[in-house]
Amino acid sequence: MSRRTACHRLDDLSRRDLLVGGAKALLGVGMLNLFGALPVFAGDPEPAAPAPRPTAKNVIYLYMAGGMSHLDTFDPKPGSETQGPTKAIATSADGVQISEYLPKLAPLMKHVVVVRSLTSTQGAHEPGNYLMHTSYAQRGTIRHPALGAWVSFLSGRINGTLPGNVAIGAGSQHPGAGFLESRFSPLPLGNAAAGLQHSTLPAGIDQERFDRRMELRKRLDAGFDARFDQRQVRAYRDLYDEAVQLMGSKDLAAFDLSKESENLRDAYGEHDFGQGCLLARRLIEHDVRFVEVQLGGWDTHDDNFDRVQTQAGILDTALATLLADLSARGLLDETLVVVATEFGRSPVINGNKGRDHHPKAFSGLLAGGGIRGGRAWGATDERGHAPASDPVQIPDFNATIGYALGLPIDKVVVAPNGRPFTLADKGVPLAGLF
Repeated sequence: MSRRTACHRLDDLSRRDLLVGGAKALLGVGMLNLFGALPVFAGDPEPAAPAPRPTAKNVIYLYMAGGMSHLDTFDPKPGSETQGPTKAIATSADGVQISEYLPKLAPLMKHVVVVRSLTSTQGAHEPGNYLMHTSYAQRGTIRHPALGAWVSFLSGRINGTLPGNVAIGAGSQHPGAGFLESRFSPLPLGNAAAGLQHSTLPAGIDQERFDRRMELRKRLDAGFDARFDQRQVRAYRDLYDEAVQLMGSKDLAAFDLSKESENLRDAYGEHDFGQGCLLARRLIEHDVRFVEVQLGGWDTHDDNFDRVQTQAGILDTALATLLADLSARGLLDETLVVVATEFGRSPVINGNKGRDHHPKAFSGLLAGGGIRGGRAWGATDERGHAPASDPVQIPDFNATIGYALGLPIDKVVVAPNGRPFTLADKGVPLAGLF
């Protein structure tokens, strides 16, 4: 093959594929493409006035994938025919009962607000998950940024070395950075206990040899970079540089759970979700602004009560330990802990002892970060079917998170299709929670 033919074939290769392949060699950052196509950036953020009196510095966002049953967790209806076998227990929040499946959390509810009147327009998993994360209905023509990407975009990083946005166990349906630049995407981690993989030099490669390779890469890329000086290309170049910077940083230790005592690791629970919550606490200690941890398994069309008991046990152990741990370290006041899901489960118990999708009413939690805990916000009717007071739309819930962080939630960003968007669509923060 002639040199000219080889060069021609190289030019025919997708430049994006080359960059993704290279990024995979550095901390697995090529995995960012699991969260959607390479986004086109809408423009640099302009200075904007923050919301008054920000109350939180960081967010730990716990997402219950699959649709958590509100009746069997945070909105029990004792005595109702819709309740089934799940019993309610008292908590440290006056007048607020929760499921018997959450006994460790009950004494800590004084820190928590249960938002019982959440309501969604989406009753299928993918669009429900998308709406909850982005505040927008899913469209085929554009991909909206998830809340963590908005936080990174509007506020920037606190720690210049670590990513500002991390997602643990989030899977491929996460909206990621949407139409924002890919550098605002969450760093995806599949296994919290494994830490940040591929973050050390391979065996037999010393620092000098690694530096030579990076210099060679820059020389090989120089012509293409000059010819195609575009945001998409620069985004992947930045990923290389940030990955190399992180490899040499002392903050890399934030991802190492072995630094924690065995007793504390056990307290969070052996499940991946519990270890993810512990990692989230370590990351916010190192000024990572937004950390999401997902717990799946809530799609309980069959055998709802046994399955919810299992999942709630995992959540109960991890969340109770997280709240106590943050409080003991003086971090709860500056860390907003969120529990969210895409919709609830039906009051009607089906023939398989399960509950089906129910977007009309469900529950979420907010704790720490300036939240005045120990109460419920809103209520559902006696069957748990629909909001009876203070209905909360998904954009309102997400606007409340942005408000807590002091973000300019009304700032308009124009997407590549020319349409204007904000962090939480037309959502209005629940200011009375603070």
